[in-house]
Amino acid sequence: MAGSLILIDSDTASTSASISLTGISSTYDVYLCVLSGITPTADANFNMRVTTSGTADSDSQYDKASEVFKVDSSFGTTSDENEAQWRINSTVGTDTNEEANHTIYLFNFSNASEYSMYTNESVKLNSSGGVEGYQGGGAHTVAEANDGVNFFFTSGTIESGEFKLYGLRK
Repeated sequence: MAGSLILIDSDTASTSASISLTGISSTYDVYLCVLSGITPTADANFNMRVTTSGTADSDSQYDKASEVFKVDSSFGTTSDENEAQWRINSTVGTDTNEEANHTIYLFNFSNASEYSMYTNESVKLNSSGGVEGYQGGGAHTVAEANDGVNFFFTSGTIESGEFKLYGLRK
């Protein structure tokens, strides 16, 4: 993949209410978000929304499904339909060393006649110090062009973390 990733946007969280990465256009067919060291100020779910003209879209058109793999208990399946956001990670806590890391591929975002879709792979430490992995994806079930994504926790703020958006060279 060397040479095929083109940095489009990046941001570093510092007690931020949310982080938006924008700049998605028809230049690339697929985009990649790399999130590292994401920590909250309060125990909360980590969420993502599409942006339209740079503004997060909070309609109830977000569907997703994922598998959860846990080192300290059995795996499970999560799914949501017609929500106001995609929950891309369950509770991330504030205990020492708790953080989340994500690799998210974005598809169809600039195509006004298709649903914007994503796949997500993530790993985090949970409140008991156990490792959890997630793999899944979802769709924003509105045929519209979107120019980015917005990340936020259900409560509190994003205390720290690195957020990067890349275009994948055709």
